[in-house]
Amino acid sequence: MVEQLFFKKLKSLCTSKEIFDFLRSLEVMSDTMASGALQRISEVEVDDNGLKNPEGVLENEVFRALCFQFEFGSSKLSNTGLLTALQALVKLCIDPQSTLMASLLSEGEERLGKGQLTVKNLCTLGESLLELEGPSCATLERIVNHMQEKDIEKWSPREMVMVYKMLQVTVREGKHYQGLLNRMNSVTLTIVSQLSPKFTSIILNSLVVLHQTQAVPLVTALCKHSVKHVPYFTDDELVNVLEAFLYFGHCEQIFTEALETHVPKSIFTMHPQTVSKVMQYCCQRMILSKPIFDAVAEGFICDPDRFTTDQIAECIIPFGTLNCLPSSASSLFMKLETLLHIHFSQFQPHTLLNLLHSCVLIQRYPVNFLPKIFSPYFLQQLQAQPPGLDRIVTSKLTQLFLTVTLECPFYEGPKLLPKYQVKAFLAPHGSLDVHLLKRVKAGLLHLLKKRIYFASEVSTPYFYTVDIEIKLDEEGFVLPAAQCEEVHRRIALCVDGQNRFCVNSHNLLGEEAIKQRHLQLLGYEVVQIPFFEIESLQNCRKMAEYLRKKIFPH
Repeated sequence: MVEQLFFKKLKSLCTSKEIFDFLRSLEVMSDTMASGALQRISEVEVDDNGLKNPEGVLENEVFRALCFQFEFGSSKLSNTGLLTALQALVKLCIDPQSTLMASLLSEGEERLGKGQLTVKNLCTLGESLLELEGPSCATLERIVNHMQEKDIEKWSPREMVMVYKMLQVTVREGKHYQGLLNRMNSVTLTIVSQLSPKFTSIILNSLVVLHQTQAVPLVTALCKHSVKHVPYFTDDELVNVLEAFLYFGHCEQIFTEALETHVPKSIFTMHPQTVSKVMQYCCQRMILSKPIFDAVAEGFICDPDRFTTDQIAECIIPFGTLNCLPSSASSLFMKLETLLHIHFSQFQPHTLLNLLHSCVLIQRYPVNFLPKIFSPYFLQQLQAQPPGLDRIVTSKLTQLFLTVTLECPFYEGPKLLPKYQVKAFLAPHGSLDVHLLKRVKAGLLHLLKKRIYFASEVSTPYFYTVDIEIKLDEEGFVLPAAQCEEVHRRIALCVDGQNRFCVNSHNLLGEEAIKQRHLQLLGYEVVQIPFFEIESLQNCRKMAEYLRKKIFPH
């Protein structure tokens, strides 16, 4: 009863001075109460920057008296008193080499060896050792080995989280505890609904680090559970959750909707790393969200200097990849150009190329920087850093050069030397929907009667591959696909499956949009055949009728 009243009073105190005054008024105090007092002092006096008032705490006579008792009476302490005091003193940044810390650590490890510690005790000791010694601490493995002998179903959420954190570092050091992990994953699945934002984030992060790709039911449940916590995650916690979504390839529409509510409200206080991770998530999952993209653009315009060069690229590249111009596009790209002028040399070469390439996808032309990009010095820098001048890198360089040639005739700077140009652009993996192409070809055969009148997957002299090409003479008659003379018009059919669009959207991805734009500038008549217009056509006759109206409207 006395202890209950003590802890109730202690919880209401908000400064170390109030706590010390309260402790002075007591005639007697158990070790559990004393360690609880130290813990409360650490809660009110420690923030992200460390101990707020070192002198006022560490030099206080009551504090020194408590430490004296713990140092010279460690063998008489209860497990809870010993380990709670150790945890509090670690947070208060007491010197790990001091006789006080050495005494508590030695006693804790002795009791560990004798098997005297409960699950809660083991977790408290593990947490202190992680803070104190980091992943290299050998005792962590002993703690995990003891945990394997315990009944996992009786663990609290906090204990489960602590063991995941310890496994995260011991497994990273080359130890294998997959059997324990399998049992933990199964039990955690039953308590997902009890997990706080912090615990949800920690477990998802651990599952990523521990490569738990087989724990699909748990990952799915945690991802669904995280939706309601989106407004309450700290920046670091939200980054962990987003990284888990990316690692496990998970996508939840309701999670995106939660982000669409949260990001615009928080954009001006959100850490740049969190902003860039949100954009990376949208980009990799092909999620075009106008509320998020508009908010990120506004946040970037408001204070661009807080972003690192990598974060700038991570925030801007998705606009090009997903073919999206935000409402404040003119201000955004003016701000970006100013930053590039100031910090050009600070960007990593490949980061800079990816950034400028993404701009041309949405018709924002970095002509002031292309002389530097096409210079031998910059190309040597690209060559010197992984992945070097591989096919993807040279494709981006070539597309930049083709863009200024076709769309910026006023550009008179250096050209990209032929030895750095590719002969054909790499089609994004899986960008051509083979099944859809087959249906369109069947419809064309029904319409044109002979297979010789169209060609599929045609390589052009202009780096692009055309899905289907039809040639017409001057009078509009269809010519055999192999004929090269008397070709008056070339029609390029773009058979656009779902994977060429943003998810749940009719918005073409940037790579496909620039291809169709360039084909038009190169003289092709581009006819788009999007999946959503033909998925309901039941047979060849209906497909042929649709194609006749699309290709030959007159």
